[in-house]
Amino acid sequence: MTLTMQNMDKSSIAAFNKDVLSNKGYLYTTNDRLSSKIANRRLTDVVLECVDLKNRRVLDIGCGDGTYTFELFDRAAPLSMTGVDAAAEAVALATNKRGGRNLDFITCGADKLPFAPDSFDIAHMRGLLHHLGNPIEVLREALRVAPEIIIVEPNGYNPVLKLIERFSSYHVAHLEKSYAPSTLHGWIKSMGAGISVRRYAGLVPFFCPEVLAKTLKLIEPLVEITPLARSLACAVHVIVAKRN
Repeated sequence: MTLTMQNMDKSSIAAFNKDVLSNKGYLYTTNDRLSSKIANRRLTDVVLECVDLKNRRVLDIGCGDGTYTFELFDRAAPLSMTGVDAAAEAVALATNKRGGRNLDFITCGADKLPFAPDSFDIAHMRGLLHHLGNPIEVLREALRVAPEIIIVEPNGYNPVLKLIERFSSYHVAHLEKSYAPSTLHGWIKSMGAGISVRRYAGLVPFFCPEVLAKTLKLIEPLVEITPLARSLACAVHVIVAKRN
């Protein structure tokens, strides 16, 4: 049966809500594997290498259980930060975990954000677009509410990742479909935005044996600076774009 875009998103949202109820968070953020800790740390690091969030109003679109929102808030010292996600259980968990931070979490779809134009200085999207049936609309909304966006997406040029998306039960259940970086670039440019940063980053998979994780981490810096190797082997592609 072919899923419509709306049903695709509903199915993905249901899968994430189930994750929260079963694991008290997402599998990517709550497991104790060394590989997951290394992978998550690298993705947060590369965001902060690409943009300065200090004293800025930040919108985290697709914030999930809030784990990455908290990391960015604690390390980057933004003026304020708001997280939005369509998975209500994840938003409830994030709200309960925020403590005294100047953070708000809202349940809403990423394609219809309840904010006026330019309500934020920058919008952050980490691992969001490849779950959606309408990524172009979501990009357009992000550029409406913020003049600058940073996107962290699975590297659609990575052949191993494409196999995982096809055969991993987790990836199938969460409707994961990575996009080629060139596709993402084309969408952004079609909206009249300019791309200021393009980066490949990360080499350690979220779920792999500890010995392999340590080995891959050692060679990660070399892979990230080697043109052909990084485009085929790195885990994610990072884009910073601004409205012209």
